[in-house]
Amino acid sequence: MSKKELHPKDYRFVVFSDEAAGFSFLTKSTAKSEETIKWEDGKEYPLVKVQISSASHPFFTGEEKIIDTEGRVDRFKARAEKAAKLKAALGNKAKKASKEAEKKAKKDDKIVASAE
Repeated sequence: MSKKELHPKDYRFVVFSDEAAGFSFLTKSTAKSEETIKWEDGKEYPLVKVQISSASHPFFTGEEKIIDTEGRVDRFKARAEKAAKLKAALGNKAKKASKEAEKKAKKDDKIVASAE
């Protein structure tokens, strides 16, 4: 037995728009939207904005693009840059400490040599 009223009945034409790639298409859907857009046929349809479509997804395009609408890539790059600077600063601090240790060791050797 199959369930009655399982599938939605309110299919209508909807425009899906990938603004990052400048790509839109018209298809039937039950997706809800408050926005509308005038389509190429002169009629007005509900508009659903999508972040990734076949025009921008690497699987379909064959090339890798970074589409970053929430700043995640920028935050990652900033963290990586900060970590690199910290690593360099710690490396410089370690070099400086080892040079000072060498100077101290030479100074101690001179004191021991003059005492003998």
